Amino acid sequence: MTHVAKQQRYDEMDYRRCGRSGLMLPAISLGMWHNFGDTAVFDHAREMILGAFDLGITHFDLANNYGPSAGSAETTMGKVLETDLSAYRDELVISTKAGYHMWPGPYGEWGSKKHLIASLEQSLRRLQLEYVDIFYHHRPDPETPMEETADALAQIVSDGKALYIGLSNYSVEQTAEMMVLLKERSVPLLIHQFSYSMLDQRNESLISYLKQNDVGSIAFSPLAQGLLTNRYLNGIPADSRVAGQSVFLTQASLTPQTMEKVSLLNELAKSRGQTLSEMALAWVLAKTTSVIIGASRLSQIADNCKTVERLSFTTVELAQIDKIIA
Repeated sequence: MTHVAKQQRYDEMDYRRCGRSGLMLPAISLGMWHNFGDTAVFDHAREMILGAFDLGITHFDLANNYGPSAGSAETTMGKVLETDLSAYRDELVISTKAGYHMWPGPYGEWGSKKHLIASLEQSLRRLQLEYVDIFYHHRPDPETPMEETADALAQIVSDGKALYIGLSNYSVEQTAEMMVLLKERSVPLLIHQFSYSMLDQRNESLISYLKQNDVGSIAFSPLAQGLLTNRYLNGIPADSRVAGQSVFLTQASLTPQTMEKVSLLNELAKSRGQTLSEMALAWVLAKTTSVIIGASRLSQIADNCKTVERLSFTTVELAQIDKIIA
């Protein structure tokens, strides 16, 4: 059954210009790394996608290897696009990526023209789309000449398979080099996607570089895999990521020092009239174009969208945060 979107879906969300381009991105974007693959219940994933759109989230972030299993998140999104959102395609920003391992053999990963173009063709079939809005090179390739990767990205745009090009997990130096190569091929770099949160500030210099060069920025893991929520303030829930099989967030991550910081940040968030996750997202959004949230249920997405109700900080609050996370 075709979904009828809420008429007021654009009333509350904050939309921001992405770098020096005409593209506007929602402050909150939905990432489909987990919980949207063939190991999830399709109707549950569908509910989150459609609910997110009704909340004003127009940007859905995928990659060829998202699921699990690899590729299945794109398949899920393709089904929802076909059955529910086909009438709204031009209101959506669909992004995908290639670069991490996807299929056996020497062409199943990294940054060769062979891999990037073949991978995008596969992604388009799974998504049931003629083009994606943003195509990212997911990680730099230490072996393939960067000129070849740039050639592939430029060809993808010229062939109409993607409207914009992004990078992910590139260093400042690698980003600068790729920007030059793309400019030589008349393809501007739209956006860079990287890990960033209150508890992970290793990409501060990258953020500064992107701002100086009018390139959009989007942060993944802005809630530090769930640490910057109220999820672990009173222990480890049985159904949490830490209690499961995650290799990205383990019990070793919940050190006394880290949890003390989380507790102090939670108290500050309360004084602002926000939840900890809302404050953590607002803090990242003060420095980036958008943030990518993950979710296992629609209520989490709705809660995170409340972030846009208060995005500003006083100088005193920023000083308090700096002191806590130092």
